[in-house]
Amino acid sequence: MENITRLKVKVAPGAKQGCIIGWHGDVLKVRVSDQPEKGKANSGVRKLIAEALGVPTRSVSITVGQTSKNKHVVIGGLSGSEVKSKIDDNAADHKKGR
Repeated sequence: MENITRLKVKVAPGAKQGCIIGWHGDVLKVRVSDQPEKGKANSGVRKLIAEALGVPTRSVSITVGQTSKNKHVVIGGLSGSEVKSKIDDNAADHKKGR
């Protein structure tokens, strides 16, 4: 059976640069440079998370919150602990300015 991980994500669209901020409790905070129109920000969220996790964009889907800043995201192919570890590494790299 394939690993599936579900995340709550809070999105700040229209940022200067897309990045993963980190965890606020059990919610992942991200910024995307895409505007929240015609699904552009949703695509940006999927791409940003996929790149951080090293998975194809098709492995990341938004299941709840298509038109909201608060979303539920499903990631296929990684366990919850793998996702948390990779997200933490990515957020730490961002804070270091990499």
